[in-house]
Amino acid sequence: MTTEEKKSVHPALWVPTLYFAEGLPFVMIATVSVLMYKSLGISDAEIAFFTTLVTWPWTLKPLWGPLLEMFKTKKYFVVATQFIGGVAFGLLALSLPLDGFFKYSLALLAILAFNSATHDIAADGVYVNVLSEKLQAQYVGWQGACYNIGKIVAQGALVYVAGRLEVSVGVVEGWMIVMGLFGGIMAALALWHVRFLPSGGASADVKSAPEAFQTFWDVLKTFFQKKNIWWGIAFIILYRFAEGQAIKIVPLFLKASREAGGLGLSTSEIGIVYGTFGAAAFILGSILAGYFTANRGLKKTLFILCCFFNLPFAAYTFLAVTQPTDFFVIAAAVAFEYFGYGFGFVGLILYMMQQIAPGKYKMAHYAFATAVMYLGFMLPSMVSGYISDFLGYKDFFLWVMIATIPSFLVTWLVPFRDPEGGELPTPAT
Repeated sequence: MTTEEKKSVHPALWVPTLYFAEGLPFVMIATVSVLMYKSLGISDAEIAFFTTLVTWPWTLKPLWGPLLEMFKTKKYFVVATQFIGGVAFGLLALSLPLDGFFKYSLALLAILAFNSATHDIAADGVYVNVLSEKLQAQYVGWQGACYNIGKIVAQGALVYVAGRLEVSVGVVEGWMIVMGLFGGIMAALALWHVRFLPSGGASADVKSAPEAFQTFWDVLKTFFQKKNIWWGIAFIILYRFAEGQAIKIVPLFLKASREAGGLGLSTSEIGIVYGTFGAAAFILGSILAGYFTANRGLKKTLFILCCFFNLPFAAYTFLAVTQPTDFFVIAAAVAFEYFGYGFGFVGLILYMMQQIAPGKYKMAHYAFATAVMYLGFMLPSMVSGYISDFLGYKDFFLWVMIATIPSFLVTWLVPFRDPEGGELPTPAT
């Protein structure tokens, strides 16, 4: 990318929309599909297992990440995958009325997951290549906020719409319309980024399969040669260990009947909880954490961020034990957890960006780090439905609190590189 291009495209024009486009399909696949399948009559254990199984591409993306360095620009892959995502969501909508809708829709979710993981590699590549470390720190709060605005639009606004449509036009027809809306949003984002997204840099000078293999091997070798990399991997995996178990079960718990230990909310009520209360809390937490960390440095704040991330899961323990009937008590508890989630997630993102990614292959190594993160999230998610079925909702959320302990231990012990190797800059006073 030329100096002129960097100056002409302000980050505010593309960072928010780029990370909104990352968050929307991931949350649809990981969370919204849970509610869709629940409404369509699939069992909790099957939902938790299969909707997690299709997220494997986010863990395996380092296998093809280096190939994106060979062709075109990073912008090319961002725009292409957003258009493909729009088409795939349309096909998903058309699969729902079919007799074998579960297997067909799961296949399309797997395609969407591969497409979205590829998008994320290229999108993160634009971010880490175009922005300086100072700008990375300044925009990381907005990055996280906009990623999760995508999350809130998906599991808040669009889930609310789905709930209303379930009543007015029918369950299948309602979810068909919502999947079509997902597709339309992705296509609109692609058109926006055709105009405003920086190129992110040209392809590397790798033009053959042997060179590509050599590049991949070099990417892999240099990743594991990084100082304290095994500590870093342990941190990335364990930071989300409790969240990985809770995230699949929370919407099922909110929707389950009170006789089954749930809260008995309708699909629309869940959309309101996530899309209004959760949205405001998460965005506030994410933005505040960006400034908080930029002012004090990641090393000094990481354990605090870990506490914000994990301790608020106690809100769901409270809800499971007391089963309150007041909607605003439920919404306040979810908002409390979402504020902590938004505040604490910044620590993980910045650790990967500042402590793991720096070096010759920033984009590929950041992709490796996020793949490890998704593995740490995915494995506990796959078994969460079986654990929840075995324990019941109340004991399950007590178990989630116990499962936060490894994240505290590894956050306390994880070493940092020297300040020149990625510590956040401290603004001059």
